[in-house]
Amino acid sequence: MRKNNIAAVVLMLLLNCTLDASAQADSIAATIPQKFITKHSIKIDNKLISYTAVAGTLTLKNEKDELIASIGYTAYTKDGETDNSKRPVTFSYNGGPGSSSMWLHMGIMGPRRVVVNDPSPNGPAPYKIEDNNYSILDVSDVVMIDPVGTGLSRAIGKAKNTDFWGVDADIKSISQFIKDYVHQNERWNSPKYLLGESYGTFRSAGVADYLQENFGISVNGVVLVSSVLDIRTLSFQPTDDLPFIVNLPTYAATAWYHNKLANKPANLQLFLKEVRTFATGDYASALLQGDALTVEERNKIIDKLVGYTGLSKDYLEKANMRVVQPQFSQELLRGTREVAGRLDSRYKGIAQDELGEYAFYDPQSSDISPAFISAFMNYYTTELKVSKDKVYNTGAYAFPDFKWDWKHARSNGFFGDAATPNTAPDLKNAMSSNPKMKILVLNGLYDLATPFAGTEYTFDHMGLNKKIRSNISMKYYEAGHMMYILNSAAAAFKKDVAEFITGSSK
Repeated sequence: MRKNNIAAVVLMLLLNCTLDASAQADSIAATIPQKFITKHSIKIDNKLISYTAVAGTLTLKNEKDELIASIGYTAYTKDGETDNSKRPVTFSYNGGPGSSSMWLHMGIMGPRRVVVNDPSPNGPAPYKIEDNNYSILDVSDVVMIDPVGTGLSRAIGKAKNTDFWGVDADIKSISQFIKDYVHQNERWNSPKYLLGESYGTFRSAGVADYLQENFGISVNGVVLVSSVLDIRTLSFQPTDDLPFIVNLPTYAATAWYHNKLANKPANLQLFLKEVRTFATGDYASALLQGDALTVEERNKIIDKLVGYTGLSKDYLEKANMRVVQPQFSQELLRGTREVAGRLDSRYKGIAQDELGEYAFYDPQSSDISPAFISAFMNYYTTELKVSKDKVYNTGAYAFPDFKWDWKHARSNGFFGDAATPNTAPDLKNAMSSNPKMKILVLNGLYDLATPFAGTEYTFDHMGLNKKIRSNISMKYYEAGHMMYILNSAAAAFKKDVAEFITGSSK
């Protein structure tokens, strides 16, 4: 027994040494940048483009020259370009926070694209990947960035993933990556663009400012896809009526699409113009009066809301004229035992709780996620040749300690950390410091996640100098949050972004 115990102890020590050595080797390997390089070609608008794809990692250091993060990215660069000062480069990412760049990557930005039946159900595999004729690779190189905790991106050294999970830390790390990529790839003199979606737009406002203030990098333009710069516009906080005002036009668009209006107008654009006027006028005035609103005025407002939202008068009375987005998504189609989508309200899903007050899942997200994930993971290892032992996280949500720090120094104002996070001040500062920087805002009319009227409100309240206010252009698509999964919207998206880049890079 004694000999067996000694042998067991020795074996355990040897095993622990082996495990420690293996863990140490993995830790050291993470600090070494990796590149998987492949060559391809694609036809965009009938023009053959040869390009190089680099899927890999780039390591970041802190002010003490210590390694802190390994950032995963995929870069697509057009072959044959000899003068980088004439070749734009666009840095792109999704939002979340906590999302990888897979959605934009396989939806519109990359040279390959997953095919989905929008807005019809897609079902299980197999899924189709095709050459993306809507990619901007013909006018700009593209670098897809995965924030820490997503893709191949991880904290390394003494740093922890949680060090990067916050508004300011995220802005800093993404800015740092862009600066290091620019330096390592000799792109200092290239026209530079940021293209983010959803929370990625919130990030972009901060990154544009941080790059300029800290690294002397002025970007030529920023593309905001399904924008939110002021979290207040969509947070439905108690006693704050603003979210109800800016969500109303999207409620109306959704009711119009699903034929829930008693007297459906023929022209959607004219209808939404009317709803905007009501939302910021009579409706806003009524809500701001609170309980001081007279019974007569209240009834007039509710009658208007019935005509614009398709909801019943009884429901709107009980809701006190204020319906939050999950309530609207659940209630609009209640008679059909379905719920409307959040990211794209054209989508319909089965109402799992027919008595429920709120829609707790998103039919659009549930429908397209398997297609995007399966298509991307297959593409990543087969066409981009990334080693199958690399773990690509489509989101950081799988980490049990994932939690976002919403504090943002620039938006604190007089109330410190109690202030609702807002990166509109960052964008204002960047635009003021760089008056030639252009902004392109792309909005989905059926986007209940980042309603277009909320974006309009934010830009109308930034207090921009008239000289730079004209640098902002808005585009609208009859689609949702990921407007580019609809082919007609993808074609318009490509046209709008390509013209924006070519027009502002000279």
